[in-house]
Amino acid sequence: MARKKKYNEDEVIEKAMLLFWKNGYETTSMQMLEQEMGINKFSIYASFGNKHGVFLESLKHYKLKVNTVLEKFKKGTNGIADIKQFFYDSVSSNFKSDHIKGCFVTNTYNEFSEKEDKCIKEQMNLFMDNLKSIIIEKLQMDTTKDKQTITKQANYLLLAKNGLAAAARVNTKEEIEDYIELIFKNL
Repeated sequence: MARKKKYNEDEVIEKAMLLFWKNGYETTSMQMLEQEMGINKFSIYASFGNKHGVFLESLKHYKLKVNTVLEKFKKGTNGIADIKQFFYDSVSSNFKSDHIKGCFVTNTYNEFSEKEDKCIKEQMNLFMDNLKSIIIEKLQMDTTKDKQTITKQANYLLLAKNGLAAAARVNTKEEIEDYIELIFKNL
């Protein structure tokens, strides 16, 4: 008979997600996960398989957390103004916390860009493709823009969003706000 878990999986994944977010995948050890999650490695292996499994669950958990920001973005009806607000919303939590900076997905995207990890690359590509399609939708609200302009601006904004996530790791709130304002001044 299987033993009953003495921990809440959502709570331990939240702790693991924050650890991975702060340190990255490679730097986070199983010992660090044990300590942060408050469960032993046997429980980690039983529930998640291995460190990679914990990481994938952490990514899923993060996506659920940011889903409210993405849903607000999707539902917006103000085109470029919605994109700009999304940029502000996506970094607003960084202004409340000194130990977690940037976007967990972007950090992961950067860390795994050179690695051959099919599962994580697939997760990253799905997230980025979804984000780009929402950006395109918002840009298409301006009927004066042709398809080529929309594509170029979507690529620019997706790259700017990645840059914003990286900048949010080290820059001040004022510098981030200046960056966002200048991004949209150029559209």
